[in-house]
Order: sequence, then C-alpha cells, then structure tokens
Amino acid sequence: MKMNHALLILTGALLLGGCSSTTVSYGDPTETETVTVDYGSSDLQAIADKMADSMLASPATSEITAGGRPVMFMDSIRNKTSEHIDTEAITDTIRTKLLRSGKFRFVDMSKVAAVKQQLEYQQGSGMVDPASMVRLGKQTGARYMIYGNLASIVKDNGKVKNVYYQMTMNLMDLQNGELLWADQKEIRKQAKKSTFGW
Repeated sequence: MKMNHALLILTGALLLGGCSSTTVSYGDPTETETVTVDYGSSDLQAIADKMADSMLASPATSEITAGGRPVMFMDSIRNKTSEHIDTEAITDTIRTKLLRSGKFRFVDMSKVAAVKQQLEYQQGSGMVDPASMVRLGKQTGARYMIYGNLASIVKDNGKVKNVYYQMTMNLMDLQNGELLWADQKEIRKQAKKSTFGW
C-alpha cells in the first residue's frame, strides 16, 4: 500500500515537472520582431541601415572620400528616450557598416585609456623589446566626427499605446566645425490592449 502511494506521488511529480518544459530555437536575426512596442532588434537594424546607407549615398561622402579614406571618430549615440536602450549597439552597428564600405577609417575613442595604459607599459616597464615597442605620439587624428541622438514620444490612453522613435545623426568636419551631412530615421509602433491585458 505504501509502495503504491509512493509510486503515485512520484508519477504525479514527474508529470507536473514535465508540463513546464522550455523549448529553445534559433530565429532569423533579420526577421521583424513584434513582441512589444519597446525598442528592439528590428528597430536597431532599421536605424543602422538607414543611417549608413544615407551617409554613404550623400554628396558630402563622395567629396570627402575622393582623395582617399578619411579618418572618422564616431561618438556614442545619446539615449534621450525614457527606456533603457543600449545605444552602444547602435553605434557599433553603424560604424561597422561604414567601415565595411571601405570608404573610411575609424579611431576608437572609447579605448583611449586602455591604449594609453598599454603604451605607458611598453615605454616605462623595461620589459618590452625596444624593436617591437610602439612609439608615443604616432596615433592618427580624426578629421570628421559622427554623432547622434535617439529620442522617443510615448502616448498611452489605457487602450492604445503608441511609441514614436526618432534617430538623428550628423557628420561634422572637426577642422572647421561645418555640418556636412545629417539625416533622420522615424519609427512608429502601436499596441492595442486586449480584454485580458497587454
């Protein structure tokens, strides 16, 4: 009797445990993601594609790349939305697309402190072969800077939630402060509340 009771409890526990399984699968990273109206991977891809394509097609790019591959500095995109958005991912994606075009060279200002530390180690530690030592004062300076903002407006009346995103980017000539190119990408997303909630 006790054996049957224990077997019944064990079988029930196995059945209940089996009901809450998780399935993991790969998806297409370029497929439109519509889980929520919040900023997502589809928005990142749409913004990066639009900004990179627009800049590459601009007359300013044709002019500044006519004599070779100019050196660019890309500042981090500023998040002016109410959401926690990893704008570094947008910055990296746009810079990668521009670099892949073969028209530009980039300096990475986010790594200046690490580079400085490494150069100081090479110069002052006495542990680095002088023949392979990187000399101070030899880094390339950027001539142009790319920078931008991501902003949003959210409207929610309890039944419909509407989110509008606006990405603005600019290209500046650091030598004279002139703005050579600017463009925007707008995204609007909407969610309607069902009877049972969002």
